Amino acid sequence: MSPEDFAIGIDVGGTNMRAARISPTGEILRKQSIAGSRDPAIALDLIDGLLRDMGVEDAKAIGIGIPGRVDGRTGKILSGGFLDLSGVDLKRRLEVTFGRPTAVANDCSMALIGEARRGAAKGLRNAVMLTIGTGIGGAIIESGQIVNGKGSAGQLGHLVVNIGGRPCLCGQRGCIETESSGTSLRRHLDEAGYGQDVRFEHVELKAKAGDTVAIGVMHAWGGPLRAAINTLSAAFDPDVVILGGGMGHAAVQALSFLPPLTCWYDIDVRLAQLGDDAGVIGSGLAAFDLVPRVNREAGKRLVMVNGVPASGKSSIARGICETTGWPLLALDTVKNPFLELIENVDRPFNRVLGRASYKAIFSMIEEAAPGSTFVVDAWFGFQPVEVLRAHIAMAGITEIAEIWCHAPPEIIGERYGDRSAGRLPGHPGLAYVPELIELARNARPCNIGPVLDVETTAPVDMPKLVAWVTGSFDQRLGA
Repeated sequence: MSPEDFAIGIDVGGTNMRAARISPTGEILRKQSIAGSRDPAIALDLIDGLLRDMGVEDAKAIGIGIPGRVDGRTGKILSGGFLDLSGVDLKRRLEVTFGRPTAVANDCSMALIGEARRGAAKGLRNAVMLTIGTGIGGAIIESGQIVNGKGSAGQLGHLVVNIGGRPCLCGQRGCIETESSGTSLRRHLDEAGYGQDVRFEHVELKAKAGDTVAIGVMHAWGGPLRAAINTLSAAFDPDVVILGGGMGHAAVQALSFLPPLTCWYDIDVRLAQLGDDAGVIGSGLAAFDLVPRVNREAGKRLVMVNGVPASGKSSIARGICETTGWPLLALDTVKNPFLELIENVDRPFNRVLGRASYKAIFSMIEEAAPGSTFVVDAWFGFQPVEVLRAHIAMAGITEIAEIWCHAPPEIIGERYGDRSAGRLPGHPGLAYVPELIELARNARPCNIGPVLDVETTAPVDMPKLVAWVTGSFDQRLGA
């Protein structure tokens, strides 16, 4: 990528929204902070405004960190805290509005990406982060990758450290968020008899002077946090635990008042280095992960003709090849000879053949000469997008244009049903139609490169379509 390239990172915080232009290596080129809102409609308008102010039309990609539970694989917002965007497909909304690949993740995951690449965990493969503020957020990096579990792992503020403790918003009792957050610190101060004007730094000075009441506050607030860190150490054995957020420094200081550890879990605990910038830096770098790395002198080009089965993509793919002379690789073309020769293929084995054929296509591209262009006809959504990115990297593909083929779901079902009699054994039959219709309703493009939306019930202007593809490649070559 060019040093002038940038992605936009946005961090949606409890009080402020921050946005920045981020370079490919994580430098902040320009940033802005505005007051946030708890109203979803207002918050969405603020996000749009920040993107426009940051020059989204020139950005390579968008990254945004959202408070609450976010599916790390899909970007779907599952639940919110002070700002609840769980009914909004934010990733899709931003991609449609601004035409840029968009990464949406939990705000602490984005902050940890920033700290892992530019801050306190730089150069380390395994790290855990806790952000201490009004609540407690968390994220984990294992072997350089954010741990998402089945979707939204990393809710570390909801580790239980006191079974009989106070109720938590998550439905449990005694979560670390109820014991060691900034909110709970105020409760500990009140219980110790300190007035509302007394802050952590005042009590810290008293504790350093040996005041037993102040030391008791440090133990009450820091002790549960230490227990949570020990649990995380036992579960993940990370290289480091990072404490960030508005109360991160205070939390590190509180831990220093606890007795020395005599157990196995004496882990390196560090203060986050990037401060309030961790979220925007991490979001920008996560956005760049969506953009193929470019080696323009030796790279290859890929036209992804994408869509669910019976979406009309095969006709589009053939039309592109007839117009350009570029070679066509189709998933069924690779798979069908095996279905012809292997008897009694059931649907699970058909899926295995599909995955093998998918990899075979990219293996063939890998062996092709530098500068080659390929048209690939496939339903790319049948495998996780991470698999696609790995295959793209393996094959040496540096430029991508995606043709997203779709039609009304019921029409797709009719098309599939009409063709089912001519399909080889191993392909799903008529019973698959209801499942396909539902798939068509929810399917989305991969958005790894520029995307052209094609509704295949309407006539297709093939010269115009090919001109868009070549223009997308030329634009990237000149970027």
